[in-house]
Amino acid sequence: EELGDVGGSGGPGRTTVMIRNLPNNYTRAMVLALLDEEGFSGFFDFLYLPVDFKSQACLGYAFVNLVRPEVVPVFWKKFDGFSKWVLPSRKICGVSWSGPHQGLAAHIERYRSSPVMHSTVPEEFQPVLFANGVRIPFPQPQKAPRAPRMRNLTEGHTPPKHSGRRGQGGTC
Repeated sequence: EELGDVGGSGGPGRTTVMIRNLPNNYTRAMVLALLDEEGFSGFFDFLYLPVDFKSQACLGYAFVNLVRPEVVPVFWKKFDGFSKWVLPSRKICGVSWSGPHQGLAAHIERYRSSPVMHSTVPEEFQPVLFANGVRIPFPQPQKAPRAPRMRNLTEGHTPPKHSGRRGQGGTC
């Protein structure tokens, strides 16, 4: 969706965006620093950067909930087409609406009992909440989160690397 569609066909009041094409070697701390450096400290209350637990690389996108709908066009304009990464990358950032979850309450409900909140998941891989730019604790789960599934991993067994594809993949 283009900047002109911000607040348009999706209905007024939307605050959650997805930023895409993030460098895969970016961490949550780096995304938070980027948002702060670009002037958005205190203007978002939720951030989640999904990570591949095996490689510990981010999946290249993040969900950001902005505190007011009026902040969205400014954020969209800043990050749609952004490419001034602190690490070498040719990726060009894109912004789109988050779906199906929109708004802070929807994201809290989506993640509070999610496997990503399980005690075995490193804290830096979990979503974070903020109030007035200050980190606040995530609400307790409504039910105990199950442990996340680790694909192709079994106790004491290391899977084959890339089934015959030598020299391809695995690095950021």
